[in-house]
Order: sequence, then C-alpha cells, then structure tokens
Amino acid sequence: MTEDRTPLFSEPGASWYWLLVGPAAALAMVFVQYRAGLGFRPLVPLMFLVLVSGFLGVQVKAGRIHTCVELTEESLREGTETIAVDEIVEVYPEPERPVKSPGPMQNWRVKPTVHREKWQTARALGELSGVPRSRTGIGIRLSGGRVAQAWARDHEGLRAALIRLVESR
Repeated sequence: MTEDRTPLFSEPGASWYWLLVGPAAALAMVFVQYRAGLGFRPLVPLMFLVLVSGFLGVQVKAGRIHTCVELTEESLREGTETIAVDEIVEVYPEPERPVKSPGPMQNWRVKPTVHREKWQTARALGELSGVPRSRTGIGIRLSGGRVAQAWARDHEGLRAALIRLVESR
C-alpha cells in the first residue's frame, strides 16, 4: 500500500534568498573601501561575506525546520511536530477579534479586558513556546478533548484545507 504524500497545503518557513545579504554586505564594504581611498583590500569584505552568510545560513536553516507547515491527507506537520489528521475533530471559527487587537481604551487608567477564545490561549503545535511571529493561530479541537493551535502565514489557506479534510470524514 503506497502512501500519498502530496501536500494539500505547504509553507517552507524561511527563504534561502536571505543568504544574498552576505554578498551584498561584502560589496558594500568594497564600496566603502573604494570611497575612503584605501583601494581594494579583500580581507574585510571576505570576512563580511563569510560571517553574514554563515550567521544567516544558520538562521534560515532553523526557520525552515521550526516554522515549516505541511498538510497532507494523513498528517499535519508544524515545525518538528506531526499529528495525524484523524486526531483533528473540529476546526474552530475565526475569532471576532485577534489577540493583538484589544480595541480602543475607554479609560487610560483601566486596562481593557481582552476577550479571547479558549483556543487562543491553548498550546501551539510545534516545539516553539507559542505561535511564531508573523503567523496566525487556528484553533483546533483534538481527540480526547484537547485543544491546540495550528498556525501558518497563510492562515486562511490552512484553515480552508483543514476544514475540507475534517468535513470529508
């Protein structure tokens, strides 16, 4: 029996295009040396190229591991955590108000109360401590009464794909 691993939804995490900043930094240093009248001295631009590219390479690799999302017919992978789609019982509707938008303050001395859905305080899938930056959480109810947050940059696309999968069962 062959397993169909065609992704219904996929986000790679970070982009390798960030590595182009290393050569750009090296070229900037060559330009600075030229404008300062020092001529071409390859040591400093080479150091910038290696250090910036190396640092960003580590960051991009970590981003591709920890913030990737892949949904197939059988599983949902969020970072390094994978759960079976059969465990997802329900996809909660979008909240009326996102967590980051508490609304206008009525009185500057009183902190406004932010109404959050139960799932907005639930554990985020993956090994990270919460929903990664620039991603939006999607509430899901898992088997056994557990509640969690799936997340993605294109949260509407992931939500639609999850709803299709859950409703097709």
